[in-house]
Amino acid sequence: MAYLVFQDGTTFEGEAFGAWLKRSNSVTEQEVVFNTSMSGYQEMVTDLSYAGQILVLTQPQIGNYGWHHEENEADKTRLQGLILRELSQGEGSLHGEGSLEDYCLQQGVQGLKGVDTRALTRYLRQFGTLPGVLVETREAGLEFWTNYQGQNEAAGKREHWVYRSTVKEAYEIPGSGPLLAVLDFGVKRNIIRHLQKRGFRIMVFPARSTAEEILSHHPRGLVLSNGPGDPEELPEEVATVRRLYDKLPVLGICLGHQLLALAAGGETYKLPYGHRGGNHPVIDTRSGKATMTSQNHGYAVQEASLAGSGFEVTLLNLNDGTVEGMEHQSYPVLSVQFHPEGAPGPEENAVIFDRFKEIVEKSSIRKGRK
Repeated sequence: MAYLVFQDGTTFEGEAFGAWLKRSNSVTEQEVVFNTSMSGYQEMVTDLSYAGQILVLTQPQIGNYGWHHEENEADKTRLQGLILRELSQGEGSLHGEGSLEDYCLQQGVQGLKGVDTRALTRYLRQFGTLPGVLVETREAGLEFWTNYQGQNEAAGKREHWVYRSTVKEAYEIPGSGPLLAVLDFGVKRNIIRHLQKRGFRIMVFPARSTAEEILSHHPRGLVLSNGPGDPEELPEEVATVRRLYDKLPVLGICLGHQLLALAAGGETYKLPYGHRGGNHPVIDTRSGKATMTSQNHGYAVQEASLAGSGFEVTLLNLNDGTVEGMEHQSYPVLSVQFHPEGAPGPEENAVIFDRFKEIVEKSSIRKGRK
């Protein structure tokens, strides 16, 4: 048996799978979050926006269609734990290249199966997102929390998960169209794929790249990617975005959306338990059109803080009214809080990439570029 233990002593019991032998000597607290998607476990496990988190999947049976490497959203995972009700080995998959358990073992992800994930999700909805520890005995978890103050101080010195998720150096992806810079905070492959489909030549830059380094390549536009963690703990990236968003057409996605708001003088705040799933309804405040979106974030932009920033709120979440999109009134800049690429989830918002392509092309014409 193995356990997930919270600071108040609440414990959820299950059976260990994955990389416990590799990590049994290093117990650390990690944020526990849940996702309500019905499918797409592979995309979620390899989504770098989950870096540093323990992920609870509410769909009861997980792993039943195996593992297909081409569907990975990154060539690595930074997920710190995976909690399931029932783990299938995916033996019925015709094209599987392994199983979810195989991948967790290879990538150092601790897993816990046989857990009452419904009760666990209700606990998180009641008390909000909380840190938890995965341990082999309940006593080890309680002992950890007894000594938590020292652990908490050490946690404050950890490198932000963005810097443990981004690429190490810039690289280029060929294309016949204009050059697009992507500032990688943990970018998903499907975002890159959508940009490639629209003909862009792409240069991916690691986090900590300076505005000058990016501009020296003369890109026609900039994409600020998704990524993990608290945007307010990334002052260097906020400063870089501030120096760029009035010089290029910009598309911000998820964390990129939040960094844009901070760069313009806005504020962000932590949601009680975040938005993670494939069925979040969003409405366009101008057209009245509603769409279903895929989401994975724990922070949101404070709408009132955008007054005087130049940004207009264009999209709102129909569940709780949070800001889901904005556009600048003077510059060719737009952003969305959700994932327009889906993976997993609905793809009806992929038109945002088409819109951004039009913005980049029009901006190039105005500047006399061919």
